[in-house]
Amino acid sequence: MTQLPNNLYTAKQTRELDRLTMEEFGISGIVLMERAGAAAFAILKQHWADAKHLCVICGVGNNGGDGFVLARLAKEQGQQVDVFVVGNSQKIKGDALAAKQRLEESGVTVQPYGKRAFPSADVLVDAILGTGLKGAVEGDERYAVEALNQHGAPILALDIATGLLANSGHVLTEAVKANITVSFIGLNQGLLTAKGSDCSGELFFDDLQIPEEVFLRVPVSTKRLSFPTSIFKKRDKESHKGLFGHALIIGGDIGMSGAARMACEAALRTGVGLVSLATRSAHAAMINSARPEIMSYPIEDENDILALIDKVNVIAIGPGLGKSEWAATLFAAAINSEKPLVVDADALNLLADEQIKRENWILTPHPGEAARLLGCSIEEIQSDRFSAAKGMSEKFGGTIILKGNGTIIYSDGATYLCDKGNPGMASGGMGDVLTGIVCSLLAQGFSLTNAANAGVYIHASAGDAAAKGAGERGLLASDLMPAIRRLVNIN
Repeated sequence: MTQLPNNLYTAKQTRELDRLTMEEFGISGIVLMERAGAAAFAILKQHWADAKHLCVICGVGNNGGDGFVLARLAKEQGQQVDVFVVGNSQKIKGDALAAKQRLEESGVTVQPYGKRAFPSADVLVDAILGTGLKGAVEGDERYAVEALNQHGAPILALDIATGLLANSGHVLTEAVKANITVSFIGLNQGLLTAKGSDCSGELFFDDLQIPEEVFLRVPVSTKRLSFPTSIFKKRDKESHKGLFGHALIIGGDIGMSGAARMACEAALRTGVGLVSLATRSAHAAMINSARPEIMSYPIEDENDILALIDKVNVIAIGPGLGKSEWAATLFAAAINSEKPLVVDADALNLLADEQIKRENWILTPHPGEAARLLGCSIEEIQSDRFSAAKGMSEKFGGTIILKGNGTIIYSDGATYLCDKGNPGMASGGMGDVLTGIVCSLLAQGFSLTNAANAGVYIHASAGDAAAKGAGERGLLASDLMPAIRRLVNIN
């Protein structure tokens, strides 16, 4: 077992990895199947060492073949094993058939599945359908998935949880909710976004000793983010605030001053030299009093905001902006400037009514805002978050951060995914903090891609750090501030 790789693939790409391995590098399919079964069984023993009775549910393809191998290894080590085949056993061919026959020779009877509950067991193994699934799980396979989820014993999924789409992390009808998934050869991008992580549980990966040359032959679909240590350089002793940018945050309509305040503080904690805030006069002084490092300006008309825009090098607009006439005036001023922008929250809702495309901005929608930007439903966005992020970039230009479980970044023709973060971050203000972080990095001179990627990773990791110990429930956006400061000083 190795750490999760940073290179993520579509189902088609993983099939190409398989093909190259077998046809051009001479490693047979049955050898790969034996390695996959052994790797999965090792994980099973590691996590459920006391398990004495396994129930292995296999399909009629190669995923089922992996299950047959695991079942045989368990039998050889003295465990009680029940094995079921979902589907027509006559369709089992090639390497999977060889694995089934070897299992039967070890004394295990392979039983047909008949739309029933599975017997009592310590661990269930899902080896029904692999990464080739394209549509909804129906018929006997759906009954089997429902029976697995209703059983009560922990579930180990081989390669991917049955019912989960490998390319998108979408579930059309029903999917297994595994406790652990072991992925082989190439890690599919859908396991880490949308429903992917809920269905996969804890994720493990084994490359099955595939030669490195194989991976060099197949393009990567998505890059999984890791900590961007290399881009955070140690500052010179002669540094001064003028070297690290001047960010302007625009927002904080009546009743929403906190959103703008948090964005400003997050920008400061990420290391920007100066932060100005353009906000309502009713609370400009209050924000400055609570956090004196924020230069808080009362803005009520276009002339006020234009004078402030001239002083800064990057603008973030949206936190607590609202959709009033005041908001529309500030939005127009920011959009009409040539300064790099981070566009969030209600500024995205205002943008949805415009046909504007530019390359020097970062848009940070959640699925609801993305649906408004693309004129579709939230369900359509979540059914293929990768395509949605790319579609927004094609329509509006620039870099897209599609927030959510497994945040997707699309920038300069490449796709990135962040698998950090936790459900405790589903609370008010978290997006405002992200906006402040990304704006700060842009103001410090980071490229759009680096600012988006590093900003998302720091934000998610700070959320994980803040939840550690105290737990996820009750996590506040402001709880991330100390962790943000620590993370940007790791170098």
